[in-house]
Amino acid sequence: MPQPSERASHTVSLHDIKAAQESLVGVIADIPVANARWLTELVGGPVYLIPENLQRAGSFKIRGAYNRLAKLTEKERERGVVAASAGNHAQGVALAARMLGIKATVFMPIGATIPKVEATKGYGADVEFVGNSIDEALVEARAFARRTGAILIHPFDHQDIVAGQGTLGLEILEKIPDVKTVVVCTGGGGLLAGIALAIKSQNPDIRVIGVQAVNAAAYPASLAAGSPQKLDHMSTMADGIAVGLPGDIPFEIVNQHVDEIMTVTEDQLSSAALLLLERAKMVVEPAGAAATAAVMAWPTKFEAPVAVLLSGGNVDSLLLLRIIRHGMAASGRYMTIKVRVPDSPGNLARILAAVQEVHANIVEVDHNRMDPSLGVDEVEIDIHVETRGRDHSQEVLHKLIEQGFSAIEL
Repeated sequence: MPQPSERASHTVSLHDIKAAQESLVGVIADIPVANARWLTELVGGPVYLIPENLQRAGSFKIRGAYNRLAKLTEKERERGVVAASAGNHAQGVALAARMLGIKATVFMPIGATIPKVEATKGYGADVEFVGNSIDEALVEARAFARRTGAILIHPFDHQDIVAGQGTLGLEILEKIPDVKTVVVCTGGGGLLAGIALAIKSQNPDIRVIGVQAVNAAAYPASLAAGSPQKLDHMSTMADGIAVGLPGDIPFEIVNQHVDEIMTVTEDQLSSAALLLLERAKMVVEPAGAAATAAVMAWPTKFEAPVAVLLSGGNVDSLLLLRIIRHGMAASGRYMTIKVRVPDSPGNLARILAAVQEVHANIVEVDHNRMDPSLGVDEVEIDIHVETRGRDHSQEVLHKLIEQGFSAIEL
C-alpha cells in the first residue's frame, strides 16, 4: 500500500501549478523556445520546440521533483527519500535532494544508461539496480520505503509532481500565446497531465496531444477501459517513457483534459532523434523525441502554431550512435545489402564497382562462408552502404541486380 505521503489527498488544480511555479523561481532554467523551420514546412504553420533537454539535470523532471521535495516536513526530510527511475526522474530527485539537503536513494533498471547513472550518483544519490523496467524498480523502491521509512517520490503519481510538471504548460502559454496545439511525450502521464491541466484551465480550445511509443503505450487501452491498465510487455528504445501502468492521478486528468493519444514506432523515434540532431542541433533521447516523431509522421493533424516538447536529452553516447544508424536506415540513408556470389577472385571488386557507379558510399563489408545454406563454392557478402535517401538506396539495389547479382536488402 502507498505511504501517506506518497499519494495525493486531493486532485490537482491550476492554483497548485501556479504555486509550484513560484517555488521553482531560481531553481529551473528559463529556456527560450526554438523555431523549427523544417517542421514548419511540413505542418504549414509555425512549429516551436520546447527544449527541456536543456533543462537542469537534462529533462523536465526537476520541476516535479523539487516541488515534491520542497513540501516535505522537516521530519519527513530527516527520513530521506527514495525514487525509482530509468534516469531522468532519478537525476531530478537527486539534484532536488542535494539542493534541499535530503538523503536520496534511487532504484534504477539494470539497463539504465551510463550517463544517467553517473549523473544521479554525481548529484549525491545512492543508486541501486533492480529489474528491467521502471515498474520493477518501483516495486523495490516501495519495499525500501516500507523497510526504512524513507519517503517515496513517485515519478508521476502524486499531485505535487503533476503540479510541478504543469509549470511547463504555464510557460508555453506565456511564450507562445497564440499556440493552437501542444504535443507532449508521454510515459506515466505526469507531464501530460500537468501541461493539459495548466493549458485547458485557461484555454480549453487549445488541443493537447500525448505521444507514446507504440511498444510501450499503456494509455490507449487504459482510456478505452476507463481505468489504468497494465501492459504485459514493453520493448522500446525510449526507456524514459516505457511505463507499463499509468498513474491514478495523471490518468484522471488525462482522461478529462487530453484530446488525443498517438503512438509512434521505433523507426519514427530514431528518425526524429536523428533529424533533431541534424536540423535543430539538439541532442534528444528517444523518449524526448516522441512528440517530434508524431509531428513528422502526421504533420497535417496538428493545427499551427504547434508547441512540441523535447522532454529530455540524457542519452548514452553508444546508444546515440545506434540511434543515428537506426534513424538513417529508417529514412533510407543507410542500408545493408546481402549479396550471394561464387567464392572466387574478382566478385567483391565487381560489387564495389557497381555501388561506386551509382555514387553510394560503402562503409563496411562482411563475408560469411559458414551459413549451412551456402554451397561449398559460395560466399555471402554483406555491404553496409550510406545513401542520399530512399530513392538512392533503391537505385543501389537495382544496380546490383542489373549486374546479375543475387542481392536483397536486409
